[in-house]
Amino acid sequence: MQVTTTRPKITATADGEGVVSHAGSRLLADVADRTTLTGQLAEALAGLRKPRALHDPGRVLVDMAVAVADGATTISDIAVLADQAALFGSVASDSTCWRLLDRLDTAGLGAIARSRAAAREVVWAQRAELSAEPFPLATAAGRVLPGLVIDLDASVVVCHSEKELAAPTFKKTFGFHPMLAFCDNTGEFLAAQLRKGNAGSNTAADHIEVLDAALAQLPDTHRHGTPILIRADTAGCTREFLAHIRSRRDGSVSCEFSVRWAIRDPERTAIAAIGKKVWADAIDADGGHCDGAALAEISRVLPARSLVGYPAGTRVIVRRERPHPGAQLDAFEEADGWRYTAFATDTRVGQLAHLDARHRAHARVEDRIRCAKDTGLDHFPSRSFAINAAWLTVVMLAVDLIAWTQHLLLHGELAKAEPKTLRYRLLHVAARLTRGQRRLWLRIQRTWPWARDLAAAFTGLTALPVPAG
Repeated sequence: MQVTTTRPKITATADGEGVVSHAGSRLLADVADRTTLTGQLAEALAGLRKPRALHDPGRVLVDMAVAVADGATTISDIAVLADQAALFGSVASDSTCWRLLDRLDTAGLGAIARSRAAAREVVWAQRAELSAEPFPLATAAGRVLPGLVIDLDASVVVCHSEKELAAPTFKKTFGFHPMLAFCDNTGEFLAAQLRKGNAGSNTAADHIEVLDAALAQLPDTHRHGTPILIRADTAGCTREFLAHIRSRRDGSVSCEFSVRWAIRDPERTAIAAIGKKVWADAIDADGGHCDGAALAEISRVLPARSLVGYPAGTRVIVRRERPHPGAQLDAFEEADGWRYTAFATDTRVGQLAHLDARHRAHARVEDRIRCAKDTGLDHFPSRSFAINAAWLTVVMLAVDLIAWTQHLLLHGELAKAEPKTLRYRLLHVAARLTRGQRRLWLRIQRTWPWARDLAAAFTGLTALPVPAG
């Protein structure tokens, strides 16, 4: 039998020169420098640098974040950068990275958080110069949401070996249960708290701590001068947490909340008391009519004790819809034929349909978490809880570097691409390094479909304004 193939025959040799891989990841490293992140971290961690040390701690942290954005899941994967000194310069060894993470205590992590906030302010200012707006506008059901939106959620990270404070989770797995906060407008990973696996989902203190850390990441002019919507699931519907959101108004932070509300006997009694004409039509994710779904506010028919302790003006809105095949229903829903969900908000104005669509857009946080888990969040490398908490900070840096690169330098599909797609199209691209005209040239294969996009991103990087000093 004669074998036919369309693949060209090759002969492999080991004598190539000037060829580098992961060329696009150099863009992330340069973004860290151009947005002042590297310099901010170097200054914040200057106290950790030993005399005559070869590597600056801030630069080491940035290199780790670049490696994680590139796809690293372990600290030893820093070799992806270290093995290509011609492209990435002098990169610390994995043992140096381990030592740095081990030395990052609470004060060190706080200094890193302040450095991230300072660099974020630069990034938003750079974006404002490029597009006349510091951040993209969040949307829901085809409408623009005013101001900023912060989504809070907790997620289980499974561990496959014994790690400090790893514990059985409510999902019958074993690992950690970190609390996370993302900016829906930009996709930035604002804040996180690493927690043991059996940490409560509705722990108000954890929600408050992560929310305050997330708000501290926003530039001052936007934290105090922009409406901010805080969204969470049922775990965030505690009196203490919602009261804390309301209290932030005393500090000139214009916060509102939209959180899922649990349906219990008082809510079922209130639903049964609602007349048929009270229900208003719901809309779908595109703003069109949603068949078989309707909304009603039950705040005034709930027992007075149900809202005791909640901020004044808290509204409870119920959504009913025909259950999907296989949906688990309680006895009330089985008898009624509808599936019910509810959310609470202190927003005073707006049609119920749009308030509902705005809240349901909280589901986007699941996409943020999934992408973060594809960028280092799904694997904690150490037995030490403190080192794993430091690793979580590296993950936040990596997610932000990708988001900043997309908002500042990429366009079209690439500006919205998920990490896996971005790695294939840009970050893992091979190229040739050549010298000429007293500069180093990165020559990308001209037939690569996204070669021009990557080259344009490098060119655009040099045009980004840098603050004086």
